[in-house]
Amino acid sequence: MSAAVERFADRLRAAPQSRLQQGAAAAALDLARELSVRAQRLEEPGRAPREMPDEGLFVVGDQVAVAGRDLVEALRGRAGAPDTAKAPSEVLDEAVSLVEQAEIRAMR
Repeated sequence: MSAAVERFADRLRAAPQSRLQQGAAAAALDLARELSVRAQRLEEPGRAPREMPDEGLFVVGDQVAVAGRDLVEALRGRAGAPDTAKAPSEVLDEAVSLVEQAEIRAMR
């Protein structure tokens, strides 16, 4: 997960403004928000997740990186918890798939 997130974040940071404006930034922000919501649900079940703000084109790489790291840490904190509906490995696999799909959409 960490490698996939960092690879995508690095590509976003290096992307020209034109690519970011053509949809890469929007796809990345959608991903960052989804990863953030998933992390918050693990860390604070029962509390409404807060939405990651849109801080602009040139920040989305960092937002993806932070949200991805937060999800990894939330999963580490929940490892072995019996009250989770999904195994951490399943949540992780889904998240990696989301990152890969977002990268394909953003960088095509």
